Amino acid sequence: MRLSIAITTAVAGAALGAVPAAAAPGPTPTPTPAPSGSVSVRPAPVTWGVTPSSRTGPNGRASFGYKLDPGATVTDYVAVTNHSTRPLTLSLYASDAVTTPQGGFDLLPGGQRPVDVGSWVRLTAPTLTIPSTSRMDVPFTLTVPENATPGDHVGGIVASLAATSADGQGNQVAVDHRVGARIYLRVTGALRPALALEDLRVDHRASGNPFAGGEVVARATIRNTGNVRLAAQPAVESAGLLGLGRRSASGAALPEILPGDAIAATVRLPGVAPLFRLTVTTTVVPSAVEGQVLDPPPAEVSEAVSVWAVPWRQLLLVALLVGVVAALLMVRRRRRRRAARDLAQAVAEARDQGRAEAAATAVGAPSGRPDGTGPPAQPDRSTPKATSEPSTPAPGAHP
Repeated sequence: MRLSIAITTAVAGAALGAVPAAAAPGPTPTPTPAPSGSVSVRPAPVTWGVTPSSRTGPNGRASFGYKLDPGATVTDYVAVTNHSTRPLTLSLYASDAVTTPQGGFDLLPGGQRPVDVGSWVRLTAPTLTIPSTSRMDVPFTLTVPENATPGDHVGGIVASLAATSADGQGNQVAVDHRVGARIYLRVTGALRPALALEDLRVDHRASGNPFAGGEVVARATIRNTGNVRLAAQPAVESAGLLGLGRRSASGAALPEILPGDAIAATVRLPGVAPLFRLTVTTTVVPSAVEGQVLDPPPAEVSEAVSVWAVPWRQLLLVALLVGVVAALLMVRRRRRRRAARDLAQAVAEARDQGRAEAAATAVGAPSGRPDGTGPPAQPDRSTPKATSEPSTPAPGAHP
């Protein structure tokens, strides 16, 4: 099984035009028995570099930079240096640059034909065999078509080496090691610096802590719809009804975006209160790269969307608190009712007992004791007794 994989080592930063030398494994020599006591040494990897040059050698330029009219032609040189201790055969070609979705700078794969500035370059030597520790200054011409669009056209000149290795499953894999120098061409004419927001998606993520705010996450594709390469600074602002809970945050600055290309960007805004309905505004401020002055200056682009941010956890917590308070009030009300019922019952019992005692006192006889505590006096129903005193006889009566 044979796979073709293109590995681009051509770029590392927006301002970098020439890339340091790359390394690739050299061919495996036929092993020979090592003398006793000797140490076997593996062959050193081959390394090479590509830089802008002149007829007499590199002149310190970091990249190929041109400003040309449509139809103009320029002749220049590229230096390819073999830093290895053995000869090296490389393929030399030009290609168009692209912006990766993550914001990196790359060139088209080796098998893909360029259609922009890479197709405008003509090299005198498509294949180079460079002696060990040597350099070759290769001339080339760049011709701008008459119908070329104004603005920036970006590409690079690449020196590549194909090698074969085995992957983890033992399959033979062809690997293309590439080193390149960038080409920045600006074709004269009207400049239109502009960025656009595409596929904007915004959502609010609730926090696990009901006392903390959630997070607003904005994702979008930022496309360069103009004809000038631009950098960008995204930002997000969130606010509730009447501007309540307004918060804002800036995302990571985006590297240069080539005309027609796009970068996927994500901006996170923490600590956003769930205020049921939020208005989230995503803004992208474009800026020129490498200190260029653009006239007219690029305008910022923004888009506002509304998202739901229902405080479910907070509502659940409030419901629990309301339930607890209601339960406490119910228990307290029941206790009050029970206490009032017990008090009324005690008062009724005391009132009934008092009435019974009063009735008993009203129908009873006077007490046989001065203090009225003795048994009631019984009426005297005995026959009156005769007195023993002598009676005085009536006159004329005999004793």
